[in-house]
Amino acid sequence: MTTPVPLLPPPAERLTRWGRLRDRLLLDPDWHRVIRWLSPLVITALAAVLRLTNLSHPNVLAFDETYYVKDAWSLWTLGYEGTWGDGANEAFLTGDTSALTGAGSFVVHPPLGKWIIALGMGMFGPGNSAAWRLMVALIGAATVLLVYFVAKELTRSVVAATVAGLLLAIDGLSIVMSRIALLDGILTFFILLGVLFILYDRRRSIPLVEHADADAPDPLWGRVIWRRPWVIAAGVALGAACAVKWSGLYALAGLGLYLVVTDALARRRAGVLLWPTDAAFRQGPVSFVLLVPAALLTYLVSWTGWLVTAGGYDRQAAGNPLAALWTYHESIYGFHVGLSSGHPYASPAWQWPFLIRPTAVWVGDDQSCGTDHCISVVSSVPNPLIWYAGVAAAIFLLYRFVRGLVKRRPMPWTYAIPLIGLAATYVPWLLYPQRTIFQFYTVVMMPFLVLALVLALREIAGRRAEPLHRRQSGERTVIVFLAVTVLVSAFFYPVWIGMNVPYDFWLIHNWMPTWV
Repeated sequence: MTTPVPLLPPPAERLTRWGRLRDRLLLDPDWHRVIRWLSPLVITALAAVLRLTNLSHPNVLAFDETYYVKDAWSLWTLGYEGTWGDGANEAFLTGDTSALTGAGSFVVHPPLGKWIIALGMGMFGPGNSAAWRLMVALIGAATVLLVYFVAKELTRSVVAATVAGLLLAIDGLSIVMSRIALLDGILTFFILLGVLFILYDRRRSIPLVEHADADAPDPLWGRVIWRRPWVIAAGVALGAACAVKWSGLYALAGLGLYLVVTDALARRRAGVLLWPTDAAFRQGPVSFVLLVPAALLTYLVSWTGWLVTAGGYDRQAAGNPLAALWTYHESIYGFHVGLSSGHPYASPAWQWPFLIRPTAVWVGDDQSCGTDHCISVVSSVPNPLIWYAGVAAAIFLLYRFVRGLVKRRPMPWTYAIPLIGLAATYVPWLLYPQRTIFQFYTVVMMPFLVLALVLALREIAGRRAEPLHRRQSGERTVIVFLAVTVLVSAFFYPVWIGMNVPYDFWLIHNWMPTWV
């Protein structure tokens, strides 16, 4: 009697080699539990190593550190930004802060980011360049963890979330802006934190809307939900973003609009007859009350040091501290609108997608690398593969999104998050073509480009329902892309951290003439 040979499933239903490995690990409860915890920890640890290694180099106030680091120390000691005398930069490197005076200095960014920078100097002193960059580096590593959680919330996939975290962990722009004490990396963290809280609210609140009054067909009005703690948390996070840089306001507005639109669509799915009106005029004001006052209060709290002391700039402009703060903000707004001074690394926003003019944050010369001409550079150029592929992925998602709207086809809701994030962090800069701005501002865009790229890579890899040969070729393409991307990051890493290299070695990293 012969043993029957088990029948194999049709080729179209068979798993690829990667699919079998994935299912073996993720469908096993024990392995799934280990990977679910280990993956974000490993990715965050990698990000921390890349950002913290030799953090004190260069041991100078690089680029705009000359403003933010000294202002941070002034906040730590005076409670407001004071004025520094001549020779302050050179003395500061030795820990000598005697050039700080009590006269208030006109500064054009809110204080929260500088307070965060000050924490490192409060622990280890002002004369240590690693100290004034420490908190920015830790926040940069934490941003990688946030990208993991956002991608996990969007895709429900540990693999996709791991890829998203890996791409941001090894991206050059993100690394450089985590190793220099500027505000943009801190701004990125708080905006992404707000996005994560909005997604948590979506998971909690949308089912409450869709399943409310299920026994009453075609209700006129939907359910108004007041208990939305994640919206309040998002308001705090986005208020903190605004308290780092005013450009956080665009993220607050964009995500507020996202709340209204998703509430409207949930009501439409629930069969609410007046779903647009219901979302805009009943749930909308409630969402506003939960989101905006929390943001405003957080922003005001960040100005506590200026409000409770008397020496800050314009502090005595009015008898009422809040009125004086309003007068100060009018001056700040006038500065931002009129800023048009030239700079060799200035890059208008239309250039950003093409990566025409990355910023050299620091450049130094040295003759100790074994050749006649050596150079040390901290260049904020991102990993070119991640950047250009991310831009292409965003265009692809936008095309799919618009096509779905035109043809009235259902679209993955996940596409909206990277598109809204990019709209809030990029489009407003196009409105100021004459203003002096820099390519490194795009560090706030990088998490959303990475998310768009991961969603596009999932499309390339193919879904289980697609033919076997399609999934095999798609998975190979994704694996090759990720492997080459890692190699490109390794190639660029020396010019991201200011290593002393031969001049010719640096030149081959300048893929466009405008990068020099």
